[in-house]
Parts: sequence; C-alpha cells; structure tokens
Amino acid sequence: MSTFLLPVAVLDCSGRLLSRARGAAAAFLALLISLLLATSAVHAQSSEEAPKGGLFFKSDKAGVLYEAPILRTDVKLAVAGTIVRATVRQHFVNPSSAWLEGVYVFPLPEQSAVDHLVMEIGERRVVGQIKPREEAKKVYEQAAAAGQHASLVESERPNIFTTSVANIGPGEKIVVEIQYQDRVSIDAGTYSLRFPMVVGPRYIPGDAINLVADRSNGGGWADDTTRVPDASRITPPVLHPREGKINPVTMSIDFAPGFPVERVTSLYHPVVATDANGSKVITLAEGDVPADRDFVLEWIPKPSAAPAASLFAEQRGDDVYLFAMLTPATAEQAETPRLPRDVVFVIDTSGSMGGTSIDQAKAGLLLALDRLTPADRFNVIQFNSITDSLYGELKPWTGETLREARAYVDRLKATGGTEMRPALQLALDGETSPGRLKQVIFLTDAAVGNEAELFDDIARRLGDARLFTIGIGTAPNSYFMRKAAELGRGSFTYIGDVTEVGERMTELLRKLEQPAITDIAVRWPDGLPASAEMYPATVPDIYVGVPVTFTARLPGTKLDQLSGLLAIEGEDGDAAWRHGIDIGQARSGAGVAAVWARAKLSAIEDGQWHGADPARVREAATAHALAYELVSSYTSLVAVDEEVVRPHNETLTSAQVPTNLPHGWVYEKVFGPGSDGGTNLPQPGQLMRKINFTGTPLDGLALPKTATPAMVHLLIGLLLTVAALTIHLLYRRRRTQGPATDALSMAARRIA
Repeated sequence: MSTFLLPVAVLDCSGRLLSRARGAAAAFLALLISLLLATSAVHAQSSEEAPKGGLFFKSDKAGVLYEAPILRTDVKLAVAGTIVRATVRQHFVNPSSAWLEGVYVFPLPEQSAVDHLVMEIGERRVVGQIKPREEAKKVYEQAAAAGQHASLVESERPNIFTTSVANIGPGEKIVVEIQYQDRVSIDAGTYSLRFPMVVGPRYIPGDAINLVADRSNGGGWADDTTRVPDASRITPPVLHPREGKINPVTMSIDFAPGFPVERVTSLYHPVVATDANGSKVITLAEGDVPADRDFVLEWIPKPSAAPAASLFAEQRGDDVYLFAMLTPATAEQAETPRLPRDVVFVIDTSGSMGGTSIDQAKAGLLLALDRLTPADRFNVIQFNSITDSLYGELKPWTGETLREARAYVDRLKATGGTEMRPALQLALDGETSPGRLKQVIFLTDAAVGNEAELFDDIARRLGDARLFTIGIGTAPNSYFMRKAAELGRGSFTYIGDVTEVGERMTELLRKLEQPAITDIAVRWPDGLPASAEMYPATVPDIYVGVPVTFTARLPGTKLDQLSGLLAIEGEDGDAAWRHGIDIGQARSGAGVAAVWARAKLSAIEDGQWHGADPARVREAATAHALAYELVSSYTSLVAVDEEVVRPHNETLTSAQVPTNLPHGWVYEKVFGPGSDGGTNLPQPGQLMRKINFTGTPLDGLALPKTATPAMVHLLIGLLLTVAALTIHLLYRRRRTQGPATDALSMAARRIA
C-alpha cells in the first residue's frame, strides 16, 4: 500500500493549491482502499471454501475458467505369502459447472499385472474389457463424443498408467476401480512391498516433434520429442508445493505372510495394526496422506521361521502355474576369497536430485569408496546436463586417491538436466581385465523419459560387466532401475531416506564383495512336461542373501500330478551348488497365473533390446496380453456405460489432474525459477505457457485459484487513476515552483 500512499505524502509537502486536492484525494483513496480490503476479505473467505491446489483451464465460454476434477484414492492390498493382490479405487469429483473429462497419470509397481477395471456411477457398475490399445482408445473416444460415461486405463510404461474418465457431470462423482497382481520382494532375509504414489517429473531429451492434425498431444507439460515420442503422456502437471498437497490416499493391508513375524515396519508413513480373523490389518495412522512419496512396508521373520524355500501353485484351465523362491544359506560363501574389482561409480547430480536426494547419494558413494581395498581400481563419474569424471581412467585405490575422490564427491551439487546416456556409455565402455570383476554402481532417481534408448545401450555395451542400480529419493523411476539391473545382470537397491544410507549401502556392498552363484539351472522332476515354460528363461546370477525366484507354466498338468524334487543347481566359485524343493508341497496361490503372465510379457518386450523385430515383438506381446487380459503397452482396459448423460448442447472439456512434487524435491531445481510445472498457475511477473489439453490450445494468461474478481480490478484501476492525477499535478507544480519539489516529483514518477 505504500506505493499508493506516497503521492499523498508528497502532496503534504506541496503548496496551498495542492493541499485542497490532497484532502479530496485522501478521502477518495480511503474509500477505495476500504472497498478493496472488504472485497478482498470476501474473496479470501470464498477461496478458503474451495479445495486448495486446483488446476484451472479455459472452457468454450469466453472468459470462464473451470477447475479440474478432484481426486481421492483408496488402496487395499492383500498379502498372502509372497503374492500381493491390490485394489485401487480412484474417486473423480467434478467441482465445476462444466462437463469434464478427467485425465490422471499415476504410478503402479513396475512388475504389477493390471487385469481388472470397473467403473462405478452411483449404483451402476460397468466392467471393463481388454482390447488392443488403438481399438480401446477408439471405443472410448466414441463414447465420450456421444455423451456416455466411459473410462480408459492405458499403460505408458510398466510403472506409469493413465486413467481417462469422460462425461463427469457438474458435481458428479465417478469411481474407477483397478486391480492388479504383484509379488513380494525378498532381500537379505527382509520381505517388502512398495506402493508408488506419484510420478516424478521426467527429464525429456530430444527435439520437439511437430504435432500433425490427426495426432493430439497427451496434455503433459513436455512436448513429444524425437527421443521420447510420448513425452506429453508421462509428464502430468505438477503443483507447486506452495499451493499445498492434493490427491489424498487411504490404505488398508490385509497382512498374512504365512509365517511368524518378528518385526513389521512402515518406512515412510506411520501405520497402525489390528488383529482380524487370524491375520493383521494395517492402516495409515493419519487416515490419509498426500500422494507425494512411495509407501514401503517391510517385515522380518522370527529366527528360524523364515522359509528357505517356498512354492505356490494355481490351476488355470488345463495348466498349472508355479511361483518358486529359494534363498541360499549365506554361510556357504563366507570363506570364498574376494576377486580384485574394477568399480565405476556413477552419481546423478541433476536438478531432480536437489534437496535430500543428493545428500543420500553422496553419503552412499562415500561409504562405498571407504569399503574398497588396495586390490581394487575405481573411478567416479557424475552427470547432469554434462558428464564429468574424476579420472580419465581407472585408478588404484590408495590413501591419496581416496582423499581425491572424497574431495570430488564433497563438491558435487544438484543442478541441470538428467542427461544420463553419455555417463552410462562412458561407464560401460572398455573391456574387463582378466581375473578382475567389473562392476558399475549407478546412484540416481532415474527421472528420465528415454528409458528405451538407455536399455538398448546396456544390452549392447555391457560385455562381462555387471550393473547395479541404487534408487535414490522418495519417488524413483523403479521401472528403469529394475530393468537396467536385469539387463545388466546385477541388482536393484532402493534408498528412500537419508537415514537408510548406511544400512542399505552396507548390505549391497557386502554382496558385491562376494562372488555370485552363477550358471543356475532348474531341473524338473520326472513325469512333469518337458515343455515347462519358465521365466526368467535363464536365472540370473545371485548374490548373498538374494533368493532365486522364477515362475513357470506346466501345460496339460493338474495339481494332483505335482510330485518329485525340483532341483536348482549352480556354481559357487569352483564348487558345485545344488538345492531342491519338494514340488508336491506347493501351496495354493491365487494370482500366480497373473504373475507368470506378467513375467512372460516382460520377456517378450525385452526382445527389442536384443535385436528382435519390433513388429513381431508388438504382435506377440499383444496376443499374449489379450489372452491373459493384461494392460500393456499394446492393450488397454475400457468401460462404457450405455446411457447417454451429457446434453447435446453441452460440450466436453478435458483437464489433467495435477500431481504433487515428490517429497524432498526442490521445485526450482526441477523446473527452474519462475516455472509453473505445467499446472497453469501464474508466477510473479511472468506470462504462463500455453498448456495443451488433448489438442485444445489455451492461449493467454491462466488465472490462479485466487484470481482477482472483476470488481477488484475496477477498484484498482480507479486507484491508479487517482495516483496518476496527483503525479500530474505535482509535475505541473514543479514547473512553476522550480527545483524545490523536483526530487519529490521524481520519486513519485519512479514509484508510478
């Protein structure tokens, strides 16, 4: 307000002529200010009633803005042994007076098998159908244009999905229910499940692709590019943290691990557990939480209670499906001598690693450097928009090189883009020296959209090296991390909090310091089909504490035919290694068939990284996904209600549901100072970018939730007019009275 009061103060220093104008102007200004404050108070009150953090977009009505759908998610997980069944219910609410299409980009576990869709409108339930992706999209768009309720679930990546819901009426709620099958992770005797809640912003390299008339943009904040052709579909708008948190999530877990448990821990969200029907029900202590970081639950069996091996079986049609897990005893490798190693550490220092993530990565890297020995050689590579290395070649580990490496790591800061490819190529290039293990340890949040070209590089350049990925932060790209480790014949470790760095890194480094069990083969009992279809087809090397896991289909087999010893063999250094599982003791496991189907789908798609014809990969993956009713890159689930609900004279407007910035990330490090993150929210002194929702351009300024009403604009205009008149009078007075008032008039002009 001082900007506007200064001309009044100036009038106090003027002559008698201006003193009369001062009184009138002051009274008028006081009146305007009172009206302004009163109107602002009323507006503030009305704003508090609206949901915080809304995304606004233009409608077909000139000058009218509508709020995007509000989202709430309810998650139910059922843990039975090592199998997880999940039900995710997304509640879309239309807070506006327009007919809306809501589009929500969200994550699911990268190994999940999504196989079920139901759309609920009031009491009506419409079950979704699996169709080829293009066909499902066409069915959905036709229903949307006809005014029918419709929903569509598409897979952009194995861990990124899009739900579209058409014709949500004013004030209406539509629930989309998705179900998937997953499996528990086991490492060093610890069992865990992870439910991701937010898609972190991705770095999008490449040149923008000019959109053609028959191709609509996906609505994200990034354009499709030559290196990420679907970038607009994996970059949902991100709300600035100053707008608060949105997209609340509730969670309930029916917990039946199948053995006595010593400890259950929720790593990042407080939970409560209650007993129910012989198992436990675990819920969030706060009721709901914002979707801004992954949920991770871990449990440890009581001593001697953990099964060394487990086998689950499910009958589906004429076939039996198996899921097997066997954990080798760690004592078997305790006295095996270490081989000298060539270790290349790669650390991500891009902007998305700003905040707590870079601290975690640096702490982990320093710990790893300290565990090297004089028999090892090493190098450190860091990347953001550029790639830089500590040394030009591998250096022996000495006191001097350790000091140099620690100083190099201490200076690292998070900034720039995630240009990962040059760093990955540099780390993998070069032959492995005879008698030495080459290990590449990659610390990153993997916030990239160009996964495909990176996987191709790993498959072509790996050689005899092993690639180990360490996921850093509250919402890492777990699809990239896990698949890169699979292709790199290594393993994936997740560090979600700086307090976990010591424990997680120590576990990983202890594994890497021991030789793996290699050349693993599975021998089926006599009497079972020789045509057993197993995935992974070749079991990868395993390290201390890591179980052997695989899934198989036994065609033309019944459960009562299962008998004999399932043998698992391998090489432990120079010694033979062998274990067996009594296949007749397999436990019933609902959902095992879906786990096998997802594993086979992944194997089919992996063919593209090993030179398979892309057209044949697409054909085989589509046929398999349709046969097992799975959402994939080539298939989608679609549900359409027969009733036409939208009046013909009403138009359908599409809007993206915004997401939260992952917990611990720094907004300006990701999007740059003054950026809006694609949410169409204005920044101080800046015009907004043009946001494109399904091909409809939004021009001009976008207004925030606290957009100033027209009456306030009018009052401000009158206020500025009065200020200009007083300055004009001052200027005329200066011309007749000389320089005495010159400084005051100059000050007034600067303020104006």
